Amino acid sequence: MPAGSITELSTPILAIGGPTCTGKTELALAVARAVGGELVGADSMQVYRGMDIGTATPRPEELSGIAHHMLGIVAPDQPYDAAAFASDADRVIADVAARGKRPIVVGGTGLYIRVLLKGLQAAPAPDPAIRAGVLDRAGRDGWPKLHAELAARDPETARRLHPNDGVRILRALEVVLQSGVPMSEWQARHGFARPRYPFALLGVDRDKDELNRRIDARVDRMLAGGFLDEVRALLAAGYAPSLKPMQGLGYRRLCEHLAGELSLEEARDKIAADTRRLAKRQRTWFRKEPELCWLPPEPEAFIEAARRFFDNPQCRT
Repeated sequence: MPAGSITELSTPILAIGGPTCTGKTELALAVARAVGGELVGADSMQVYRGMDIGTATPRPEELSGIAHHMLGIVAPDQPYDAAAFASDADRVIADVAARGKRPIVVGGTGLYIRVLLKGLQAAPAPDPAIRAGVLDRAGRDGWPKLHAELAARDPETARRLHPNDGVRILRALEVVLQSGVPMSEWQARHGFARPRYPFALLGVDRDKDELNRRIDARVDRMLAGGFLDEVRALLAAGYAPSLKPMQGLGYRRLCEHLAGELSLEEARDKIAADTRRLAKRQRTWFRKEPELCWLPPEPEAFIEAARRFFDNPQCRT
């Protein structure tokens, strides 16, 4: 079924979201063990193959036999977006439910969760001529300059995007150039008002100082665990540093280090700082989700909420 469909699907979905490094996966695993569930990842970086360490993709031994879907499903040079994610996740969720298991969606990519649960916002289909013109200017001037243009035309959308996020800058610019209406206004008009599934959305966060310590520790674990070798292998396989996933959190900085632009220590510090900024953006996103219920980062709280939801999912849509 297309991701933008307004047809309601019957499988109850429990989703767990929140900033990076808050312990979402651990909580989702505890819930899955308690209610007979399987995990469905909602992370825009964990979908890529060969990018396990830098995306904190859980290792098999961490999953303890719990199935975790939507990990490593596309190559880093394969285009992938929220609509593709929702379509793929729909098939996974149907399979999980058919086997008598309960789908537990977990991840920090708020747009993926929103589109899966509530559908795509309305917006005009891409105009090939406008898209070609934007891409031509990006090739000449670079994405940061086009990000500045977007900030003048659609400041709300621009605030959410990194200046080098070419895929999303391209889409937001072509929408406003084609329709005269900013992407943020299209999204507000649509409102994501009609859910695609019966769902409950639970949020987890941490105290700022605690989260910063967790982020620092994770970055150090990644580097000690072979993150730099992972980036070397991706480059050796022909994946260019300019690819969207290679511009992702951590990968960009290690590419800069390997290009001689940063020392490893400088790269490490920038990765940690970038991760803190990402956590702030994710927190802002999830706080705008009207259905989200924030819970303390304790397994018991999430298990209790999950059991209540699955006992009567129609009361939580």
